[in-house]
Amino acid sequence: MENQYLDYDLVRPVSQEDEITRAEFIKKTYQHLGIAILGFLIVETLFLSIPAMRALGLRMTQGWTWLLVLGGFMFVTNLADNWALNATDRKKQYMALGLYVVAEAFIFIPIITIALYVGEGFSILNKAGILTVALFAGISAVAFMTKKDYSFLRNVLTVGGILAIGLIVAGMLFGFDLGLWFSVAMVGLAAVSILYQTSNVINHYNKDQYVAASLGLFASFMLLLWYIISILIRIAGRD
Repeated sequence: MENQYLDYDLVRPVSQEDEITRAEFIKKTYQHLGIAILGFLIVETLFLSIPAMRALGLRMTQGWTWLLVLGGFMFVTNLADNWALNATDRKKQYMALGLYVVAEAFIFIPIITIALYVGEGFSILNKAGILTVALFAGISAVAFMTKKDYSFLRNVLTVGGILAIGLIVAGMLFGFDLGLWFSVAMVGLAAVSILYQTSNVINHYNKDQYVAASLGLFASFMLLLWYIISILIRIAGRD
């Protein structure tokens, strides 16, 4: 659930713009991130209100179906990234962000359904939301306060992403549960992703690529949310 990494050679870094332009870019980026999160909540609520959609969401976690879903999600992610990074077509950028929001809402159906059942309501989701926002804000603050270029984390994310996908596929093929510590490790990977994406917002995106920047942050936010929900479900299941 991670977006394509930015090719620095294709853009004029926003860090080279004047202070007003940089501030406006950051403002627009986080406004669009907020809109994306709100859009996700609306679409997710709509999906969960349709019994057939909930049933489909639960069925798609069974057997090989989940691998197909993950493959389709990765395809949509790459497509959305390519559209969003096209700074010459604003309509296409918004289509990319909208497409990614809907894809995230769809893939979240099973874990949110399980969270509602295990938590007997919104208890788990409320806690997960608060923890995700708090961690996201804290990690983002580190990037803004240090103003360092964390582009070197790209390799960490690439290797970590490949290992994570490999473990997920292996778990499905051989029927073993990845367990709580895998989710904890993925929260760590999501934290690294947030730091990396926020660094890109500060240093590397073009001033016209605020939609693409918000998509990168949104992808990292949703990855963090997914695995925090997963951890809370596991903890609740042990009580």
